[in-house]
Amino acid sequence: MLHKRDSIRDEMLDEIYSSSDLANSLPKYRMPEREQLPRHAYRVISDELMMDGNSRQNLATFCQTWLEPEVLLIMAETLDKNMVDKDEYPQTAAIEERCVHILADLWNSPDAANTLGTSTTGSSEAAMLGGMALLWNWRARRRAAGLPIDKPNIITGPVQVCWHKFARYWDVELREIPMEGDRFLMTPEQVMKRVDENTIGVVPTLGVTFTGGYEPVQAVSDALDAHQAETGLDVPIHVDGASGGFLAPFTAPEIVWDFRLPRVKSINTSGHKFGLAPLGVGWIVWRDAEDLPQELVFDVNYLGGNMPTFALNFSRPGGQIVAQYYNFVRLGREGYRKVHQSCYDTAMYLADEIGKLEHFDIINDGSPQAGIPAVSWKLKEGVEHPFTLFDLADRLRARGWQVPAYTMPPDREDLAIQRILVRVGFGRDEASLLMDDYRAAIEHFDRHPITVPMSEEEAGSFHH
Repeated sequence: MLHKRDSIRDEMLDEIYSSSDLANSLPKYRMPEREQLPRHAYRVISDELMMDGNSRQNLATFCQTWLEPEVLLIMAETLDKNMVDKDEYPQTAAIEERCVHILADLWNSPDAANTLGTSTTGSSEAAMLGGMALLWNWRARRRAAGLPIDKPNIITGPVQVCWHKFARYWDVELREIPMEGDRFLMTPEQVMKRVDENTIGVVPTLGVTFTGGYEPVQAVSDALDAHQAETGLDVPIHVDGASGGFLAPFTAPEIVWDFRLPRVKSINTSGHKFGLAPLGVGWIVWRDAEDLPQELVFDVNYLGGNMPTFALNFSRPGGQIVAQYYNFVRLGREGYRKVHQSCYDTAMYLADEIGKLEHFDIINDGSPQAGIPAVSWKLKEGVEHPFTLFDLADRLRARGWQVPAYTMPPDREDLAIQRILVRVGFGRDEASLLMDDYRAAIEHFDRHPITVPMSEEEAGSFHH
C-alpha cells in the first residue's frame, strides 16, 4: 500500500501515472467530492478518448476531420464569442453576414447583396428553418384564400432523418418517394404523383445520403412549372444542399439547381461538411426577403441591443462561423475547386479499383456529375459470396477503417450497399492503403468463408 504523501507539493511532483488522482476510474454517476490537478484530470480523460476510432479513418462521416492549423488557432481565439450576442460581438456578426452574401452569390442569387440568411449549428437546423418558412408561407396563402390549413404535406426523395424530424415536430405529412428497383432518387414523375393543394413544398437533395447522387432539381422545377401552367398551383422548392451546395458550384457548374431557378426559394448547406469548416456550422439562404416570414423572426433586446434572431438555437459559438469565413478568404473559388476535385479524383480511383474486384457492382462512381465524392457499391447478384458487406465492414475495423454497410430505405430494404465518403485529408496514398486492406479482407474470407453470415441485426452498428 502506498504511503500517505506529506504535502501537496509532493503530489504535484509525482510522475502523472503514479499519482493518487489516477489510481481510480473516472466517476460515471456522481461528481467527485474533491478537486484534482488540471494535468491529471486532462490526462485521464484524454486517455479514455483513445477508445474512440480514428476520425481520419472514418469513411462514413460527411463531417470534416482535418483542419488547417490556422483554423485551430481561430477556434481557440473565438471560444468566448456567443454568436447570438451581436451587440457585444459586432464584428463576428458582420463576418456571419458576409458569409451569407458570399453563399447567396455562389448560388446565383438575383440580389446577393440583399439576400436574407443565417448560420445555424448544422444543415439539419438549417433544413428545419427552411421547412418552417415553407409551412408558414403555405398557411398564409391558404388563409388569404379562405382555405383550410390542417393537412399540409411536403414531398422529398429518400431523405435524411432531419426531414422526418421536421414532419413529426411540425405535424406535416411527409410524402417521401421510396426507392424502386434501380431508381434511388426523386424523379419529376414521382413528384407529380404526390403534389396537391396541400403541398407546402418539394425538397430535392443535392447529394442523397444513401448513395451520394444528385436529385434532378431542374427537371423537378420544370415539371412544377408545367403543373402551375395547367392548374395554377404554385409549389415552391427548397434544396437540401447539405453536401452538394458546397460542391456543385465548383466542380459541376453546368448543373442548374440553385437560385437560377425562380422556383427555388431557399437552400441549406453544411459548412462543416464540404464547406471545410469545423463541426458546428450550417447555413440557410432565402432567395428573397419575402420568402422568410416575419413571424419567424424574434427581436431580442436584453443582450445589450435590439437584435433579430431566427435560429432554433439561441446561444451558440461564433468560432465555426469565423473559420468558415477564413476558408472563403484563404481558398477562394480556385482553392475550393482544387480541394474538391482532388476528393473526386480519389473517389473515382476507388470506384475503379473496387470495380475490378469480382464481387461488386458500382452504384455511384464518385464523379462530379453523378453527385458528391462518394463511392457506393453492392454485391453482384447471381454470384456466390463467402461474406456479406457487413462482414467486410467488420473485418476492415480491425485495421481502423470505418467503411459503413447498411440497407437502403423503403422500398429497397432488401438491398445492402457499402459506401466510402471521400473528404479532404483522405488522399490517394490512404486510398491505396485502404484498397490493400480491402483486398486482404476478401482474401481472408476466401480462405475462411462465413458459414453463417452476419445478420442485419448483428451488423446494426454498421448501418447508416
